[in-house]
Amino acid sequence: MNLEEIMEKLEETVRQMEEEKLTLEQSYQRFSEGMKLVQEGNKAIDRVEKKIQILMENEGEEDEA
Repeated sequence: MNLEEIMEKLEETVRQMEEEKLTLEQSYQRFSEGMKLVQEGNKAIDRVEKKIQILMENEGEEDEA
């Protein structure tokens, strides 16, 4: 799942929690799902940051040559 898909699912989860009348158990389930999505999103962002860092380092090496 890419970052955009994660964000869409997270927004839908938040919308459900805000707009729908949920039982405590349903609210907890949505919250848990949301936290998993946040963790997935953080991992996706970390992967992108590492790629950018590698690109920036490679760019610096090319400038020195």
